[in-house]
Amino acid sequence: MDFFQSHLVYYISIVGLSFLVAIAGIPSIIFTAIKYRLFDRSDGYRKLHRLHISRLGGVAIFCSFTITTLLFAAMVDYKQANFLITSCIILFALGLKDDLYGINASTKFLMQLVVAAILVVAGNFRLTSFYGVFYLWEVNMLWGSLFSIVVIIFVNNAFNLIDGVDGLAGTLGALATLCFGVFFAIADAYAYAFIAFAMFGSVIGFLIFNYYPAKIFMGDTGALIIGLVAVILAIKFIELNKIGSKPDPNFYSAPAISVAVLIVPIFDSLRIFFIRIIQRRSPFKGDRNHVHHRLQRLGFTANQIVFSLSFFNVLMISLALVLQTLGNFTLISIILSICVIMNTWITYAIGKKIDRNYKLTDVIFKDTFNPSSN
Repeated sequence: MDFFQSHLVYYISIVGLSFLVAIAGIPSIIFTAIKYRLFDRSDGYRKLHRLHISRLGGVAIFCSFTITTLLFAAMVDYKQANFLITSCIILFALGLKDDLYGINASTKFLMQLVVAAILVVAGNFRLTSFYGVFYLWEVNMLWGSLFSIVVIIFVNNAFNLIDGVDGLAGTLGALATLCFGVFFAIADAYAYAFIAFAMFGSVIGFLIFNYYPAKIFMGDTGALIIGLVAVILAIKFIELNKIGSKPDPNFYSAPAISVAVLIVPIFDSLRIFFIRIIQRRSPFKGDRNHVHHRLQRLGFTANQIVFSLSFFNVLMISLALVLQTLGNFTLISIILSICVIMNTWITYAIGKKIDRNYKLTDVIFKDTFNPSSN
């Protein structure tokens, strides 16, 4: 804690710089988008916003995060940041191409695979154990690397998929990076704390313009970069708190805590992929079955959805921190069970609403076309 206090000025400076760069750049991006008509057009199905709004907010997030990270990485001589920045540049180009012109799923997956391989093989951002999940522990370098690549690609896409309501992906990304920043600061891992706080500042600067009614969207560019940084921070947090790596880790059950921090996009993506697979549909084909779409059907506004899912996320993080001594398998099982219960309640509520609307429609129909009832 003394370390955290002594470096508090650096953390505040990082958040402040990244916030200011992001908030200063977005008006110019909006002006450019209006001038050249670079809009995300509503399709009336998955995209329901009324106006044509730019999807280039990720440009501001990327520039702000990159500038801040490079500046402070040079100050602490953290060379692994180079691999992260390189990966972000690749995803930036990929996301920008997708936001402006579109890109096919196979190309996107291939580039994400390249990014994940760079981080795992060259940057050594990989998991070395399953930490008791499914009662599995140490794994060799090959299997650990392959599993880490899968995790990176999955979480990377999970943040992209959750970006369907004004302010939602940004708020969840800000919450995740803030949590990891505080965790790393407590653990004296200031290089990773710098990275986390740099992304946190960039995202909250963007959110000023993204809450309902949004003036700009983050697009794939922003969602992919936020997801990448979040999963890399999660992997490093898990490895730094590995049992046996030091006499007394700062956090127990680090994998379970990481799952709790990222639980909303993780569970939503797992549920979506599972449903699409059992229905024999492509798991990558979009639909309106995400958790935010389901809450919309219950009548939640955009801001209510953001608040509800963020509050749920905070509860899961608090639960994981309080029960961290239970072990990873038990704690992850509890977290996922709560998510299943919550999802079941949403499904029940949607069913009740549909049934109520059906009965109301039936009554109106009978009153209109049955003369004897008048």
